[in-house]
Amino acid sequence: MGFDLHPDFHMYFVMALMVVAIYSFVRERVPIEVTSIGLLTTLLLFGQIFPYEIEAGKNALDSQAILAGFANPSLITVMALLVVGQALIQTDAIRIISGVFSGVKQKYASLAIYGVLIFSAVASAFMNNTPQVVIMIPLLQALVHSVGMSESRVMIPLSYAVILGGMVTLIGSSTNMLVSNSLQAQGFDGLSFFEFSIPATMLAGAGLVYVMFVLPYLLPDRRTMAKDLVDNEKEFVAEFDIAEDSKLIGVTCDEGRFPALGKINVRMIQRGGHLILPPFEGYVIEAGDILIGSATRKALMAILSKYPGFLLSEQESDVIQEDTEDDNSPEGRVLAELMITPASRLMDMSMENANFDKKYGVVVLGIQRRAKVVRRRLGRIRLEAGDVLLIAGRHKTVNALRDSTDFILLSGSKRDFPLPGRALLASFIFLVTIGLAAFGVMSITVTSFAGAVAMIAAQCINVRQAIRAIDRKVFLLIASMLALGDAMEITGVASFMAEKFLGMAFLDTPFLVLSAFFLLIAAITNLLSNNACAILFT
Repeated sequence: MGFDLHPDFHMYFVMALMVVAIYSFVRERVPIEVTSIGLLTTLLLFGQIFPYEIEAGKNALDSQAILAGFANPSLITVMALLVVGQALIQTDAIRIISGVFSGVKQKYASLAIYGVLIFSAVASAFMNNTPQVVIMIPLLQALVHSVGMSESRVMIPLSYAVILGGMVTLIGSSTNMLVSNSLQAQGFDGLSFFEFSIPATMLAGAGLVYVMFVLPYLLPDRRTMAKDLVDNEKEFVAEFDIAEDSKLIGVTCDEGRFPALGKINVRMIQRGGHLILPPFEGYVIEAGDILIGSATRKALMAILSKYPGFLLSEQESDVIQEDTEDDNSPEGRVLAELMITPASRLMDMSMENANFDKKYGVVVLGIQRRAKVVRRRLGRIRLEAGDVLLIAGRHKTVNALRDSTDFILLSGSKRDFPLPGRALLASFIFLVTIGLAAFGVMSITVTSFAGAVAMIAAQCINVRQAIRAIDRKVFLLIASMLALGDAMEITGVASFMAEKFLGMAFLDTPFLVLSAFFLLIAAITNLLSNNACAILFT
């Protein structure tokens, strides 16, 4: 457009954009997908307004170059494998093997726990980590309950086990495929399926020994899920609407608590459009107030039994009591906990729009979100993977939720894992997909895409479930990082940073250069996602 620009203007702009993007990813003030879309939009506009011309007047930062990441073979492979993995979940195919561990006798439960960790590590070398963890969580819960162990000592080892196993093969981790594709884009040979399996297996084996026999003794011995269910120590965020005839009207806060609410901790009061935050000393509850508080199951149950109107409307009370002849009988209303799964249809949906009472016949009393303090109305909270919901409903209705793939019904007791008729078919498609890629008959991109289509054609998973399995955060993050990586290479940012890094006085041998480089990546991957680090640093 005729601008008189500094020769290094494009390089400095892309470098500044990289810093802004990293800062946004780290701070998480806005969702990852928003940052990714903003990054792509900025690069598109920048390349159009300030073209980076190379030979014959070609713009190296045109829309085709920026959006090429969406057609990247590695990205297509990652998304296709997510669909294949979700099909294994939908058909319970993995539980054909994991069911062996659930059926062991109590005296062998400890050995079964180690078996689950080893199986998870091996299986994660050939499938996505997320479905693997989702399948194994309830199984490990049942096993540790049978031997009286603490769940906190096996859940982190489970996570580490699948991460260690995922680095053994090309498809075990999306970062492996992204690095391989980046090598090919720069003129090098890509990585083969088992090219680095021997050293990776040695590292994974050493790490797995540490994870199984050392790590559990370093982790805090928190209470087991069974004890949590009995003693009700876990706190949930709940909402209390003060009606015109409420018995709470006129109650004054004394020493940080409202006496009529018992052990419920009030975190926020919404009054006439205004928010009141602690301390509440001297405040008086008025009609129309909305109280957001945290409480244990026991405290919420006491309030629900004594003052049902504080937590439930008349319609919600009918939901959990209809068709129940005796609320005190085993078939009466019960409390239970649901955990939202990563592939749930309820992800990013507000509690109000989720309509638990109409869709599932249960009422949500509270929500627990680890490491975050929720200070908003219950209906406006958007659900995230890992959220635990405290629900109330009829016994048979709550039991029916076990078959849903949108959440896991947490329980300290064992239950049989169903084996639907298409589990063997899904397993066959999965093995053929992996086998063709492993033996070099076809490329992993072709086999994974064909495998995903075969899963849909064989009705192991429907189109809606396949679409939900595609993680939009990962999809947009990888595409935007590929675009930023290309822009860094085109404008010279990558070369500039590499030269500065190599120019450090103490990096005078290849060993020191690689050591410092790997340590830098290891540090930054604690702040950024592994996919972003793999693309930016390759």
